[in-house]
Amino acid sequence: MKKISTLFIAILISSCDILGGAPRPLPIQTAISSSTPVIVSATPLIIQPPTQNSTLIPSQGNNTSIPVTMTEVAPPTSAVTDQLLPTETQPTIQSVSVEILGCDTGIDILNGMGEVTNAYVTVKNTGTGDLPNLCSLLRAVDEGRSHPDKKVCVNSLPVQTQITFKLTVDTTYQKDTVIQVDATTNDLTLLRLDKQSCRDINLFGGTPADLGVVKPAP
Repeated sequence: MKKISTLFIAILISSCDILGGAPRPLPIQTAISSSTPVIVSATPLIIQPPTQNSTLIPSQGNNTSIPVTMTEVAPPTSAVTDQLLPTETQPTIQSVSVEILGCDTGIDILNGMGEVTNAYVTVKNTGTGDLPNLCSLLRAVDEGRSHPDKKVCVNSLPVQTQITFKLTVDTTYQKDTVIQVDATTNDLTLLRLDKQSCRDINLFGGTPADLGVVKPAP
């Protein structure tokens, strides 16, 4: 009887294990849920490329700002300086060149003088503006009385033109003389030229035919 009861208990216990074995898969299924975070963690990787593109947009915005900061404002400033340059860097320059072509001598009876020396002088305007009241003045070392033709003037000598004057001074009879010529404009001396020995004008083609004529300079 004792053996029978023991066997019955053993059968009962074994039957409990079979019935209780069905719930065991539940803990195993709960372990599967732990793999779902892997799928969730993969989705942020798909979102990252748009964020990278969005980070490039500010850099494109910087590129578009570069043309705005380019020297578009510079041309007006350079244009202003270009307009100022002509008035500041191009002042009127007054300058002349003087050439003593030659001399000759004679007797001036009209003015009651003895021997006089005539000098033939060409004055050329080499400046950048007209020369008003241009005059040429002749002096001599042994000059006597002041001759009325020792200074000859023209109202204006334009740029790049020239004029030839005949200047006369009272000098010592049959004596070589040192002469000096001044070129002036409005009584301002532009050039002074000395000649130790003024050679005979006849050696250089004679008396110029265009005395007192303003003409283009060669």
